Amino acid sequence: MTPVEVTQGDSPVVLGLPHTGTWLPEDVQARLNARGRTLSDTDWHIHRLYDGLLPGVTTVRAAVHRYVVDTNRDPSGASLYPGQNTTGLVPLTDFDGAPIWADPPREAEIAARREAFHAPYHAALQAEMERVRERHGVAILYDCHSIRSVIPHLFDGRLPDFNIGTNGGVTCAPEIEAAVLGICAGATGYAHVLNGRFTGGWTTRHYGHPEDGFHAIQMELAQSTHLVDETAGWTYAPGKAARLRPHLGRILTTLADLAPKLRQPR
Repeated sequence: MTPVEVTQGDSPVVLGLPHTGTWLPEDVQARLNARGRTLSDTDWHIHRLYDGLLPGVTTVRAAVHRYVVDTNRDPSGASLYPGQNTTGLVPLTDFDGAPIWADPPREAEIAARREAFHAPYHAALQAEMERVRERHGVAILYDCHSIRSVIPHLFDGRLPDFNIGTNGGVTCAPEIEAAVLGICAGATGYAHVLNGRFTGGWTTRHYGHPEDGFHAIQMELAQSTHLVDETAGWTYAPGKAARLRPHLGRILTTLADLAPKLRQPR
C-alpha cells in the first residue's frame, strides 16, 4: 500500500486530505478492539465530495487511517488544543472518549508509524506546495475535513455546518479568510463559524506562512451536510451533496482566482 496518493495539477490550490483513508496494516487491525475497527472517526466521503470541483487542483491524500497515525497531528505528540479533549498522534480513544485498542501501541511502535506514514504524507505535501509556489508565486493549501455535528466529548451543542480555521487569521492572507467566510455566510440554509472549536490542525498551522507565499486554511464540514445520517454505515447522501458542492466549488474557484493578487515579488 502506498502511504500517500498524489494527483498533480496546475492550479495554485492544493487540497490536503489527511483523514479520508481507511487502510489498516493487518497487525494494526488485529490490535484494535471492536469499537476501533468501526473506524468511526473517518472523514467519510470527503474525497468524493470535493472531486471535480476545481479543474487542475492538486490533491495529497493519506491512504492510511488516522487510528494508525494521525497525519494532522504534531509529530512531536504535542496537543493541538491544550486543556481540551482531543485525540493524539496515535489516538488511544475515539471522539467519544471510548478506548479503541485491545492492545495499545507502545512508544517504539508510534515512532515507527510516524516514520512510515506521517513523514511520507508531509514530504509529499511539502513537495507539492513548493512545486505550486514555484509555478504560481503562491500556493494555497485548503485542508479538507469533516466530523459528526454532535460529539459531547469534544464540544457542546451542535457544530455549525462550515467550520473555517485559520489559527486566528495567521495562516493565510486576510483576503483568503474574508472570501471563504463571505461564501459560507451567503450559503442559505447553512451555519458557519470562523475559528470556533476548530481553528486549524497541525497541517494548517505548519504550512500557513503567508509571508513566504504559503497560505493555508482548514474547512471542517459537519457530516450532516453530506451523509444520510451520522451513524455507522456513513452513507453518502447525493441530494445533500448536490446542494453543498456548489458552495465548495465556489470557495475553491475563488481561492484560485485570488492567487495572482497574492503573488509576492521574489
